[in-house]
Amino acid sequence: MNFTTIDYAFFIGYILLVVVFGVWISKKKGGNQTSKDYFLAGKSLPWWIIGGSLIASNISAEQFIGMSGDGFRFGLAIATYEFMAAATLLVVAWLMIPVFLKKNIYTMPQFVEQRFDSNVKTGLAIFWLLIIVFVNITSVLYLGALTLQTTLGVNLYIGVIGLAIYSATFSIFGGLKTVVWTDLIQVFFLIAGGLATTYFALDAYSGGAGFTTGLSQLYNDVGDRFNMVLFKGELMYTNDNGQSVDAWEKLPGLSVLFGGMWIANIYYWGTNQYIIQRALAAKSLKDARNGIAFAAAMKLILPLIVVIPGIVAYAMKVNLDKGDQVYSFVLNEFIGTGFKGICFAAVIAAVGSSISSMVNSASTIFTLDLYKEFSKQENSEKKLVRVGKITAAVCLLIGVIIAPQFTALGSAFSFIQKYTGYFSPGILVIILFGMFWKRTSAKAALWVVLLSLPLSFGIDVAFSESVLPFMNKMGVSFIILSIVAIVISMMQNKGDDEKAIHFEKGLFETNGIFKIASMLIVGVLIAIYTLMW
Repeated sequence: MNFTTIDYAFFIGYILLVVVFGVWISKKKGGNQTSKDYFLAGKSLPWWIIGGSLIASNISAEQFIGMSGDGFRFGLAIATYEFMAAATLLVVAWLMIPVFLKKNIYTMPQFVEQRFDSNVKTGLAIFWLLIIVFVNITSVLYLGALTLQTTLGVNLYIGVIGLAIYSATFSIFGGLKTVVWTDLIQVFFLIAGGLATTYFALDAYSGGAGFTTGLSQLYNDVGDRFNMVLFKGELMYTNDNGQSVDAWEKLPGLSVLFGGMWIANIYYWGTNQYIIQRALAAKSLKDARNGIAFAAAMKLILPLIVVIPGIVAYAMKVNLDKGDQVYSFVLNEFIGTGFKGICFAAVIAAVGSSISSMVNSASTIFTLDLYKEFSKQENSEKKLVRVGKITAAVCLLIGVIIAPQFTALGSAFSFIQKYTGYFSPGILVIILFGMFWKRTSAKAALWVVLLSLPLSFGIDVAFSESVLPFMNKMGVSFIILSIVAIVISMMQNKGDDEKAIHFEKGLFETNGIFKIASMLIVGVLIAIYTLMW
């Protein structure tokens, strides 16, 4: 990318702003912290911080780079991950968050222990740690470094190390409160810079006629790339190996609306520690719900930022070695002097906020669910915070070591979805059955933990993507594990389990703002899928 002095000034200014602010918040909030302060921000977060931090934590290089690459491959249909997430967030806020807050938990494994036992908790804690550290942190570091390499020519290894140091400044020392406050800065740059990138791309595509004309022209030129539901044989794309592949294998028809997509989304938004931790830190149930609804509303505009640039590149018949190079191409070709630094800062904002959230949550799970559980010595609040900081640093170090090995990836976004999908059906069965079926037993949950990974892997190996797309494989795994949970629970329990959750009257009642926001969001989603069918 041809950065001018102004571009470098904007970009470096942004980096310094976040680092200085993060260090200041860490020092201000970091003294005499309890574990509640460090891991849950003292349970004091208002709705607007929760909503902004949720989006900043969620949107990362995997969306900017991975989803742009998949938008280049098979169009707007990949935005289903964003649109369905908006609907899922409403369900999570309505039915799951009240239960978690009632249980007064810090982590998802703590919920599992309260509902089942410590064996199930330990198994799932290990699952979550493996996903966060070896899939999420490493892949986001790699994608961020890849963008630095293709955009600024920064060596991949140096990029990985630099991003890790950048994220460490506000993820290790101050805890969750520092993370969410820096998220506010980063989500502003993320949204503003991302929208600016899309505007310039569409303006350039229309020959300078503006955003609306560019979008209309794009739709007229490549209308097949705007279908939200793809059926078998409808759309073929070329993968990074030059092979022609049916897009149905990635987004299998109606399954994106009524099947495996729900498993992926409810797992991510309802049980994923680095996401749900924001809601657990809310100062009230009302703040938690309204913050989640705020995030759901922002989800509706994100496809403009992370998918449309990829479709523009496709329409221009850009020749790239890998789909994950699309976003860097758009930044380089379409963004004018002075704006490149701002738009590129949006990508780094996404990377930094996501890594800091993942690192903080991984340290939370390790410290409170594993170290505290198995430590044979007395642990003061000060020592738990110190262990959390050390764990955060170790997680980043592991990411730095492994991330450069990801160069063999095809679609990074697909990689993340696939390997997370090995774990998500089993975790979701345990959480949902434990929450809503009183007869579910601890033994049933433990068997689901033990069978989850080998079952998902076995189904993946046994059936090719052309026969059974991975999204549908998640559905099959979820059904089989659900049957296992039902059969074992019915054999063990003749009635309600002794640790069953009982809901008091009014627990699921929602406030007026949440109701109105939900109706508007659902209305927009219905309109989108009706028009883009």
